[in-house]
Amino acid sequence: MDAGKPTVVVTGVSGNLGQRLVPQLSDYKVVGVDITPPTHSTIDRFVPLDLGAESSTRELLLLLREVQPASVVHLAFVIDPQRSGVLDVDRMWQINVAGTARVMEAITEANRNTTHAIRQFVFLSSVSAYGSDLRTAVAEDAPLAAHTLPYAIHKKESDLVVQHRAPALRGCGVFVLRPHIFAGATVENYLMGAFRGTPNGKSRRAARMRQSSERLPCMLPYGQRYLDNKIQFIHVDDMARLIAWILKREPEAQRLTILNVAGRGDPLTFAQCIELAHAKLWRVPGQWSMRQVLRLLWSWNISAIPPDAVPYMTGQYIMNTDRLKKFLGQDYERVIAKTNQEAFADGMQNGVPT
Repeated sequence: MDAGKPTVVVTGVSGNLGQRLVPQLSDYKVVGVDITPPTHSTIDRFVPLDLGAESSTRELLLLLREVQPASVVHLAFVIDPQRSGVLDVDRMWQINVAGTARVMEAITEANRNTTHAIRQFVFLSSVSAYGSDLRTAVAEDAPLAAHTLPYAIHKKESDLVVQHRAPALRGCGVFVLRPHIFAGATVENYLMGAFRGTPNGKSRRAARMRQSSERLPCMLPYGQRYLDNKIQFIHVDDMARLIAWILKREPEAQRLTILNVAGRGDPLTFAQCIELAHAKLWRVPGQWSMRQVLRLLWSWNISAIPPDAVPYMTGQYIMNTDRLKKFLGQDYERVIAKTNQEAFADGMQNGVPT
């Protein structure tokens, strides 16, 4: 490793965002932490570590003392239970919420009595932390009201953990980034999968459906309001570019910065998303019915979308990103290069017929 480059530690480096971020960090020595090694990105060093284990606090502390990073980027989070294989909610909580606290504890101890302090900590929260039905675009001071979906609840709890513990990081500037739905050709998540109609379960039937390019319909309850609901997206490469931009700027000690992150321009309606995805729309009587259908598809291992995701697939949740625009200044359009529509359209290139 080049001794002249500063070091950055990235947890969750093997995830989609982690592997899109690493190429943006050519000016750094990148130490990646994850349960499994990355498959695409070239990093300077990989350390296998399970942040769901209590022992990981000490292991991470020893790593931080050894490599003396300038920054830590915390991306490790279980999003999709089926794809990750972590189906137990308590195990998810240990990785997601307790794991975030463990990372912050390790930074706090690493910054005690040292001349090589970690100066930046970047945590990835989520729009889902705000809840599933926001009738107006919320700013960063809106209450966090996530419910129902474990992923969203864990993002809310982790977000609050970071806010609470930020002052204890001993001169380390803290960034809480709340991105909207990730989009892009490489991205797999609940909503992109729903619009793509991907049978993303692990059953043989789902595999056969994928091989034959068979698509599931996009499902919504009856009522125009569900089609009129608005949603935003952020291209995963823009998200990676934002994190890299933050790492390259002069850190602000003892400061907590919270930023909503979404693509440029107007939100999309669900109707626009369905049209752009060339999806077949299947209307059901209500959210209860939609949940039952998803429960069947989940239990048959055809779809990886959990029934608890229904409120987030049928509600409107949009964010005000004025603070992000001001923060980035003249670099805003360079960093957030794609609009909501461009980000979503790029995501529909992943196996979706046009």
